[in-house]
Amino acid sequence: MAAAKSGWALALLAGTQFVLILDTSVINVAAPSMGRELDISPAALSWVANAYLVSFGGLLLLSGRAADLLGRRRVFVSGLAVLILASLFGTFANSAALLIAARTLQGVGAAMAAASALALLLMLFEDGPGRHRALGVFAAMAGAGGAAGTVLGGVLTSWFGWESTFAMNVVAGLVLMVPAFRLLPEGRAERDGRGIDLPGAVTVTTGLALLAYAVVSAGEAGWDAPQTLGTAAGAVLLLTAFVLIERRAAAPLVPLDVFKRHTLRSANILAAMWQMSLFPMFFLVSLYLQNVLGYDAVGGGLGLLPLSITVVLVAGSADRLIGRFGLRTVMCAGFVLIAVGMAWMSRLSADGSFVSEVLFPSLVLGVALPLASITTQVAATAGTGDEESGLASGLVNTSLQFGSVIGLAALSGIAAARTGAAGKESAAALTEGIGAAFLAGAVIAVIAALVAARLRTPAPPAETGSTRADTAPATH
Repeated sequence: MAAAKSGWALALLAGTQFVLILDTSVINVAAPSMGRELDISPAALSWVANAYLVSFGGLLLLSGRAADLLGRRRVFVSGLAVLILASLFGTFANSAALLIAARTLQGVGAAMAAASALALLLMLFEDGPGRHRALGVFAAMAGAGGAAGTVLGGVLTSWFGWESTFAMNVVAGLVLMVPAFRLLPEGRAERDGRGIDLPGAVTVTTGLALLAYAVVSAGEAGWDAPQTLGTAAGAVLLLTAFVLIERRAAAPLVPLDVFKRHTLRSANILAAMWQMSLFPMFFLVSLYLQNVLGYDAVGGGLGLLPLSITVVLVAGSADRLIGRFGLRTVMCAGFVLIAVGMAWMSRLSADGSFVSEVLFPSLVLGVALPLASITTQVAATAGTGDEESGLASGLVNTSLQFGSVIGLAALSGIAAARTGAAGKESAAALTEGIGAAFLAGAVIAVIAALVAARLRTPAPPAETGSTRADTAPATH
């Protein structure tokens, strides 16, 4: 593929990543308006947001494998089509049930598009500096999407109503889908005629969806609530059944041998850990700015704009940092900076200001995010053959998604518990709870840095002409 065309293809795939990550946060700002206009209960309203996370997380692995077998462009375009139809449906929804159904279908489309988008990127850019740069762009758009969701959610809801947050996806989906046929290759792996592992697909998809449901329920009802424990037990049973099925399947959905690769296994764990530690920050900072410092929804979202700009600037130079210092060193630096930024942010005060409390630690986190994101994705997809790029994409996307869901549930729970213990009506109590959550995120990042320090990173591709002292052969 010509360089110009591959550049446009990367812009298309990165734009898709921006839209899909934006959708995880934009609804949080629009939800209160939905509740008021349609008289939706708080419990039902929470599932307008959470339904997307459950279906998105549950279908990523199946979508990645389907992209390998059915064609990456085909699954990508189909995912965008589902997203467009679901968003159109949500635009005209007039009840909680219809909104939840629309959000569930949006998650289905997002899973298909996300898994195939990363698989296409891996196919278009060979392992090495070119792929590192492409993953840098991908990470930049993901970080920008996370922050932009709160800004756009506030602007669209204030100016055009909550329906515009759904209509936005209709327009964005069409803009992304139309050029896909010209810019993206079909990208289908060779098939051996043994078909798709249907029992494995059903058990892993249902098991992951139940796991996502259990984690989200824990944030609402508590970790010891019957519904949390029941769905978690069901998820464990189904995922155990999935492992047993994969051991005997002629054409397994996920060949279990891939988990024998030390680098892939560790990188997926680290991908989940950076999301657990850092993803809740977007929600918690917005909560602090609005509920403690008194910013409106738009102002609260704009408070994350400096972080987003920093993410974009740093992501563009990540490939040079990896080439100069080595993958493991840059990865460890990313996690250490996450720990520093989150610990700094934990010192929030109820009578502070944006500049004194949020700006400078958020810039540290803006540097850290692309370093951790790009290096974990490079490690998780290193040495991936064309026939399994969808599988690698599904695995790392699933790790990232569940890391964000678990992190948000856990850190929000810590914030709520600490706030309740300190006094629910006090801004100081809310600040104390948020600070405790940030400190927990810093602890997760420290643990991740220690794990990353022991990672056996893959050797650089031969064309780079370099080897590094911190590089050791991966175990396959």
